[in-house]
Amino acid sequence: MFRRLYRKGSTAADGRLALYVRKNGRASNRLGLTVSTKVGHAVVRNRLRRRLREIYRLHEGELVRGMDLVVVARVRAGSSRYKQLEESFLRLCRKLDLMEK
Repeated sequence: MFRRLYRKGSTAADGRLALYVRKNGRASNRLGLTVSTKVGHAVVRNRLRRRLREIYRLHEGELVRGMDLVVVARVRAGSSRYKQLEESFLRLCRKLDLMEK
C-alpha cells in the first residue's frame, strides 16, 4: 500500500506533515502512518502516532470514503502541539479535496 501511494498517489505537504492519497476501491478508508527515527526517540514517535491516529478518528466522518491515506510525519511534527498537527492535517485534506461537501 505504501509504495503504491508514494508512486501513484496525490501528494500535499507542509512543514509538519506530508499526505499521500489514492482511491482504494473499497467502501472505507485505510490509514497508514510513517514516523521516522529522525523525529525523535521511541516515546516521541509513539506519542506522535497516537496523536495522528486520534486526529484522523475525530475527523473521519468529514472525509471522502474509499481512500488510502498515508501520513508522513516530518521532523517538526515531533515538537508540534496537538492543535498544530490537527490544523496541518485538515489543511492538507482540504488541499487534496478529501473533505466531503
